[in-house]
Formats: sequence, structure tokens, C-alpha cells
Amino acid sequence: MTFSPELEARFARMIGNYPLGRQKGALIPMLIYAQDEVGAVSPELVQELAARLRLKPIEVDEVVEFYSMLHRRRWVSTTYRSCTNISCQLTGGDELWRHACGKLGIGQKQITADGLFSLEEVECIGACSWAPAIQDGYEFHHHMTPERFRPVDRRFARAARPQ
Repeated sequence: MTFSPELEARFARMIGNYPLGRQKGALIPMLIYAQDEVGAVSPELVQELAARLRLKPIEVDEVVEFYSMLHRRRWVSTTYRSCTNISCQLTGGDELWRHACGKLGIGQKQITADGLFSLEEVECIGACSWAPAIQDGYEFHHHMTPERFRPVDRRFARAARPQ
């Protein structure tokens, strides 16, 4: 499998941070960065990272199945992850989730008809102190309310920014 030179350099740095035999610690960040570049965690990606880290493919598959931010199929440019764990529930997370579903016209792990947005209800995004929270890519939106939820296609938001 071929990656960009930038990703190859990042992988080399990550793997180099771990002593021989302990390089499995680089697996999760490698999966995330590779998924960002190729769009999904494919069987080929699993094989590639398993070989690079001297792991069995099943060991990589187990990690992919455990973490909700890793996906086997290609997602869209903007995926909102809404936390509905206890801290977020107590501060309006369920209402926020229902509002996001209604606003986008989709439900759990669905994609809008125009292919621009997807939604995912997740157990926790680690933002309990700022609940309720939504994660948009790698950005967190804390103390989120239904009124503040404004879906924005990041492809167009990036293009509109002044250079």
C-alpha cells in the first residue's frame, strides 16, 4: 500500500518513538492518520500496518472494532459525533442528538442524501467537563445547544478562508 511521503515520514517518526517489540503503541495514531489519508480502514490497510508493526492482522482488527473513530467504510467530509454518555445526557445531550438528527434528516451512522454529512452517536468523546459536546473531525464543540448546532461542510469552509 502506498502512502504520501508526509505520512510515511510521520509513520517512521511514530515507530521510532517505541523500542523494538513495543511498537504496537503506534498502532492507534497510525490507523487514524492512515484513515484520514485513504478514507477508511480497508483490509489492505490492516495488512500493511500489521506487517509494519510486526502484529497479526487480527490484532489490528480488534483495535479497529473497539474504537468508534475508526471506520471500515469511507465517510463523508463532515461527520458529527455526538456524545450521549451520562455527563452529556444530564446536560441536554439527548436533546442535542435528536435535534442534530432532525436538522440533518438522518440517524445513527447514516449519511445525508447529498453525501455531505454523517452522524454518529458515541459513548464518550472525553469532554465531560464541557458537556454536552459534539466532535466534528478533530474539533470539539463544548457546551453545545440545539440552537448553536450549525452543520458546515468543512470542504467549503476551508475554501472560503482567506489565505
